[in-house]
Amino acid sequence: MAALMLGAIGVVFGDIGTSPLYAFRETFAGHHPLPPDEIHILGVLSLIFWSMMVVVTFKYVAIIMRADNKGEGGSLALLALINRKTENKRWTKGIVLLGVFATALFYGDSMITPAISVLSAVEGLTTVEARFAPLVLPLAVGILIGLFTIQARGTAKVGLLFGPIMLVYFAVLATLGVWHIVGNPHVLIALNPWYAVRFFLEEGYFAFLAMGSVVLAVTGAEALYADMGHFGRKPIGVSWLVFVLPALMLNYLGQGAMLLSQNMATALRTIHNPFFLLAPEMLRLPLVILATMATVIASQAVISGAFSVTQQAIQLGFIPRLRITHTSAGSIGQIYIPAINWGLMVMVILLVISFRTSSNLAAAYGIAVTGAMAIDTCLIAVVLIQLWGWKKWVAAPLIAVFAAVDLAYFGANLTKVPDGGWFPLLIGFIAFTLLTTWARGRALMIDRLRQASMPVKVFVQSAVNSAVRVPGTAVFMTSQAQGMPHALLHNLKHNKCLHERVILLTVKIADVPYVRTTERVTCADLGQGFFRIVINYGFMEDPDVPAVLADTQTCGPAFKMMDTSFFLARQTLLPSEHPGMAIWREKLFSWMLRNAESAMEFFKLPTNRVVELGSQVEI
Repeated sequence: MAALMLGAIGVVFGDIGTSPLYAFRETFAGHHPLPPDEIHILGVLSLIFWSMMVVVTFKYVAIIMRADNKGEGGSLALLALINRKTENKRWTKGIVLLGVFATALFYGDSMITPAISVLSAVEGLTTVEARFAPLVLPLAVGILIGLFTIQARGTAKVGLLFGPIMLVYFAVLATLGVWHIVGNPHVLIALNPWYAVRFFLEEGYFAFLAMGSVVLAVTGAEALYADMGHFGRKPIGVSWLVFVLPALMLNYLGQGAMLLSQNMATALRTIHNPFFLLAPEMLRLPLVILATMATVIASQAVISGAFSVTQQAIQLGFIPRLRITHTSAGSIGQIYIPAINWGLMVMVILLVISFRTSSNLAAAYGIAVTGAMAIDTCLIAVVLIQLWGWKKWVAAPLIAVFAAVDLAYFGANLTKVPDGGWFPLLIGFIAFTLLTTWARGRALMIDRLRQASMPVKVFVQSAVNSAVRVPGTAVFMTSQAQGMPHALLHNLKHNKCLHERVILLTVKIADVPYVRTTERVTCADLGQGFFRIVINYGFMEDPDVPAVLADTQTCGPAFKMMDTSFFLARQTLLPSEHPGMAIWREKLFSWMLRNAESAMEFFKLPTNRVVELGSQVEI
């Protein structure tokens, strides 16, 4: 338990743990500034505390984290769970689209998080020496380039240091906060929700605008659910309640206490970097170094999360096959996806160079997070009523509270669209278009191939009598477990022969994270040396077809790779006027298909035993 809690502190809480660097500051010195006087300071602190309680503690830790898919969490895992249980409902398609859009928004969030986190930490150098200001941008870019460059080596060894470093970081947050709270304990009354209410009663619209910055204090809450499969619900929940939440709130209260003890002129200067000014001057440089390490760790967690989400999306059929490299022999979760890594790096560097300061980036931050949180509320509403069978009169008030909070934060962040909030929305809509185009195009292509396929019995009876049989085994990969694969028909047409043993092989990805070994393979004897094999994987697993075939003993003699040939079909799509997708989406799907990782590498087939046969398909 202690080891899992330490690991969770090092990985899960990096994003939300670095929020004190900029969340409190942005509420007062951001695009909608507030005077740092008592009513505003206490009101904002009260909002931060109760946001953490409602959004993180009650919504994610107490409710959503109970909705696991065989131990796994995250929007896609929750979506797969809902889809499996409610696939015949008329509203299932809408829920699926919402879940996919939440995944699309995650990519926008994963670009902004490293940029704002690292930049806000490096900006702390200006509190040590104002002349360091010109170095902030180059240093931040250099750190980010280094971070993305080391991804290919894996994070297993570096990850061992994450827990202790974040443990020290949170302890320092709490210590700095307590030091200033002792000097001004009056700030503790901000824990009373009345001060949040009074803030709204007296400020109205400006309090609503302030929510767009206050929500930065809870960014990263969704990471608790997404990383549940790695550490478990209990270690994450206990770590949050016992250690992380107290440390964060003590730091926020310390920032408020420091401002309350200053006159207005001094507070107006302090509010531009209150986090680093909590420390005495002699300790600011070590604090900058520690904060930079924490932001690098937070960024690492987001990048690893992007790899994990992409792998799930590939397995569930929302993203084309991409090259996935495993960086650890002992942990299946340690993966590296070059296309995602370098794409993220380019976008993050462009963000840093374009926005230049963490305050400007804060205007873009939040809208993707609040959008995803609102979608999670919709998904959990389905879980409570449809999957868990809660009475509507019990579930409705709870859902209403979560929805009201999420929509209020999302609405406040919509006001930041002209100042940069358009960026994560743009990335989200682009990703959503790509994900849905691939899923729809793939479904259409499989349907067209199924329509043109020949029934198995007819083929076996007609082909066996006319074709020459040659020694060896032929494995024909096919996406559907019915009919004859097009590659087999083309091979017979051109080579006019069949192997002694013919395997029709389909790899199926289930909507559960892992499949039991006993359920991995099913084999059916079709007669005349023909067999149909279906290999089942979960969406968190990595397909390895040769390894599974080597362990299969139910389809004739043992498989020997040197006597086995793998036949793959490579489809060329022809855009057509068939009802299905718009022409521009068909062309987009065709481009994605051409650039997808080959089935040979994705399924780990031996390169010298693969034959590809082309065909043209209209969708």
